[in-house]
Amino acid sequence: MEEIRLQKYLAQAGIASRRASEELIMQGKIKVNDKIVTEPGTKIIPNVDKVIYNGKVIKLENKYIYILLNKPIGYVTTAKDQFNRNTVLDLVKTNKRLVPVGRLDMYTSGALILTNDGDFVYKVTHPKHQINKTYTVTIKGIIEQEKVNKLKEGIKIEDYTTSPAKVRILKTDKEENISRLEITIHEGKNRQVRKMCEAIGYKVLALHRSKIGDIAVKDIPLGKWRYLTDIEIKKILKS
Repeated sequence: MEEIRLQKYLAQAGIASRRASEELIMQGKIKVNDKIVTEPGTKIIPNVDKVIYNGKVIKLENKYIYILLNKPIGYVTTAKDQFNRNTVLDLVKTNKRLVPVGRLDMYTSGALILTNDGDFVYKVTHPKHQINKTYTVTIKGIIEQEKVNKLKEGIKIEDYTTSPAKVRILKTDKEENISRLEITIHEGKNRQVRKMCEAIGYKVLALHRSKIGDIAVKDIPLGKWRYLTDIEIKKILKS
């Protein structure tokens, strides 16, 4: 059997993304054949060399699963939280070791994919794939078309300028003094949509990711999930 890098093996086993797996290795948290390994480039033979994490032998799954969750507010997007907050894995009852594909902050609801296929996580989260994510955003105030145009063109946030976004106004309510927008981006910067709205002078009151690519969660109740179909998985990978 062909040798592969240790971080790739850990990712394929669903322990963490490749980058996070590299960090686990450098922190001395991974053993290979009962010896601590701290070099990410270490090569192993899958399911022959004994890889241990948290006292357990890690083996590759025979079958990968892909889950689409409609995440509610109040859950963090991580496998385990150091502050003992509710995590998205509390909502998905399975004996598979799953990791989230990308992130949603604690106060954002909506579409989130979880899987035990580390290669899938790597491919989907890599910037070159530019997979669209569509958000419904409720902001305080009545938005001006000039500000919408700024979002469409790309706007400077901290040390970077966002790529052009697709933006349309869904609703304005003068009585409630709110606007609701649909914003589609392909980047995945931390809290990007919130920061985009703040950069044009509007506070985000509610944020929901309605779609990843063409895959929507409108038919999935908050806190519930379903398996992705083979067609949906292939569509995402071809994006």
